[in-house]
Amino acid sequence: MTQPTGPLRPPSPHEPEVLDSDTQHLHKMGYAQELSRRMPLFSNFAISFSIICILAGGITSFQLGFSSTGGFSIGVGWLIGSVFAVIVACSMAQIASAYPTAGGLYHWSSILGGRGWGWATAWINLLGLIFVVASVDVGVYLLFTQLILTNIFHIDVSHWGLTQQAIGVILITASQALFNHFGIRVTTKLTDFSGYLILVTAVVLTIAMLYAAPSIHISRLFTFVNNTGDAGGGVFPTHTGPLMALLLGLILPLYTITGFDASAHTSEETVDAQRTVPKGMIHAVVWSGLFGYIMACSFVLAMPDMTKAAKDGGNVFFNLLGGLPIAVWLKYLIFIAIVLANYLCALAGVTSTSRMLFAFARDGGLPFSNTLKRVNPHYRTPVPAIWTVAVLSFLATLYSPAFNALAAGCAVFLYVSYAMPVFAGLLAEGRSWTDFGPFRLGALSKPFAVITVVGGIILLYIGTRPPNDILDSYAIGALVLLVIGWFALERRRFKGPPIGDAAIRARQAAILAEERALEAEA
Repeated sequence: MTQPTGPLRPPSPHEPEVLDSDTQHLHKMGYAQELSRRMPLFSNFAISFSIICILAGGITSFQLGFSSTGGFSIGVGWLIGSVFAVIVACSMAQIASAYPTAGGLYHWSSILGGRGWGWATAWINLLGLIFVVASVDVGVYLLFTQLILTNIFHIDVSHWGLTQQAIGVILITASQALFNHFGIRVTTKLTDFSGYLILVTAVVLTIAMLYAAPSIHISRLFTFVNNTGDAGGGVFPTHTGPLMALLLGLILPLYTITGFDASAHTSEETVDAQRTVPKGMIHAVVWSGLFGYIMACSFVLAMPDMTKAAKDGGNVFFNLLGGLPIAVWLKYLIFIAIVLANYLCALAGVTSTSRMLFAFARDGGLPFSNTLKRVNPHYRTPVPAIWTVAVLSFLATLYSPAFNALAAGCAVFLYVSYAMPVFAGLLAEGRSWTDFGPFRLGALSKPFAVITVVGGIILLYIGTRPPNDILDSYAIGALVLLVIGWFALERRRFKGPPIGDAAIRARQAAILAEERALEAEA
């Protein structure tokens, strides 16, 4: 297996031959270089690392793990989820190396499994990405009100409800759309900063937790306690059996370590994409899994009373953090850094989702595709797609305002969409798929693909169990709409991405015209 090793530094991003090679490869896949290609390796890594953001999922969904099987869900469950995420990322990285386009998973599924499979992948991936932005922005609002307004400014927000949450989420999402609107350079600087912020804050928070721990009992991390039902503060209202409790706890690491398809969705803005994107994606998952594991373990070790902490339910982390015996100024800095990291996590989510929306519209896969595929000639960003993402993610919070359901939906729909092109690749490898990129898994390719597909099916089952059963309506509704939409409408209308020499040759004149038009308008 070819490992994406080496330091995370730019591979001479301004060398003309590298940029020319990227553009030529994109032309060979039938697309114009419309977006601004200026992201080096660290920036490609940082955008996935920012969306994963262990300070987001690792904190806001901590109760999903601890209220399932206690410390065991961290000490063992996080490791299981992390290893699975690395396997999925490696399987995706191999395909991304061969087909580095903004559409990412949608494009891969179309090439390897047919345009219908690609069309379905696009919609499921889009739904998962919308859940990313929606869930994290709700998390930003909750963290801001609890850590900043309540703890720093001592404002009583206990009477605030859905109206205040809706207003807060509108302001948060609109500001993230504005940053994305004004160019990939602005967004890249913010997500680069986010990468450093996440690492530093996670280290400081971990040290603070271990310093506050009354004593270090490593056995807590490997002691299985079924906290479902009342014992876990009602996070999981129904008491379940031990196996189901373990499976429910996997939502914590899998919700946290997701969104790394952002590296693929920004392929057309990344320098030396065939090599950089696989490295960025895998590094983001590996380092998030490692630092997230150490940080989450410190939360468990710092608890004065495990049984009482479990009964705190959704407030378990906030009560623990608020009670840290450290200097007030340091505590406030940690509060601010956590909120800011979550904000930048959703900012990167808007970037990733808008690129996916743009790519799907570019091939005519969406209503109003002619509008959604437009790129602003000055900022070289897909402005209509960016604002559409902002609106859709806000609407998702109105339909399902509960954070836990949004988190489960994010994990379920994204990992299912990850498994779809990997499944297509499993069937096509060595047959119709013979054009590989520089990153190869070799003998591990098919075993990793099987694990990815089976894991996606298991996660779909987990995500529709109480209290996440609101996802049943999402899943059933999405399946019905996909079947009806494809066979009644899209099978005849939707052509998919250009596939085959004839289709790509026919696109060359249009590619040249699109690139010249953008240059003329800039």
